[in-house]
Amino acid sequence: MMRSRLLPVFAGALLCAAPVTTFAADVAKPATTEPTNAKESADKKAEQDAKRDADYAALVAKLPPEEQAWEKTLQENLGNFYLPIHKTERTQNRRNAWEFVKDDPALPRVLLIGDSVSRGYTLATRDALKGKANVHRAPENCGPTANGLKKLDIWLGTGKWDVIHFNFGIHDRATPPADYEKRLEEIVARLQKTGARLIWASTTPIPADAAKKQDPASIVERNAIAARVMEKHGAAVDDLFGYITPHLATAQNPNDVHFNAKGYDMLGGQVAASIQQALQGKP
Repeated sequence: MMRSRLLPVFAGALLCAAPVTTFAADVAKPATTEPTNAKESADKKAEQDAKRDADYAALVAKLPPEEQAWEKTLQENLGNFYLPIHKTERTQNRRNAWEFVKDDPALPRVLLIGDSVSRGYTLATRDALKGKANVHRAPENCGPTANGLKKLDIWLGTGKWDVIHFNFGIHDRATPPADYEKRLEEIVARLQKTGARLIWASTTPIPADAAKKQDPASIVERNAIAARVMEKHGAAVDDLFGYITPHLATAQNPNDVHFNAKGYDMLGGQVAASIQQALQGKP
């Protein structure tokens, strides 16, 4: 910054004689109210997370034993992505898919198993079946069939289920078809041992995205495999793929496998209808 060139010539000698530190006062100091580097940002987030965790722990400590047990199950299974979200929503007294369900003993018990799309339609399904069924969901994003085989016993718990509505697909789009079919066979066989009526949800469409290795045809292929397995085992099929496909332009987020609020409400209504049919003994 050559400010001396802008000064009158007669002041040049005085300027040259001035110490270099004279210009330090011209440099603006950074604001102290905002984080100035990554470390300060990280420290601020850690402080916020610590407060959330403390508030959550205090809340859980006041819950009845059965609700505390459910929260412990969530802590052990939700993982590093969903657990912080759950804690935030819980401390803010906001409903979410993993809220504790206190059973009405006069109503049938229903279990939803599935990935983040299933999480998205859980509340809409629960609301649609209010007064008709106790609607629970597995305590995590259930992911691929490989995870299902590892976690089914945890998800099923010890209670009796009247209907189990389940899906695996989006997280299996890269699973070799033969492996996908074999794992589905094993999952269905395990679920049938519960004595519950089984409803398979066909996997909803995904957009094409080479960067994310998303090929819409992979879902069509896996839905065909699943349909074959379900027919073999006599499990009902809730065709969510066929139901939502005509509405993707307004129901699904752009370039995303997930849905907007309208889409999840639609899916929740469809899931609830398929569960009601099963509870009424209809094929």
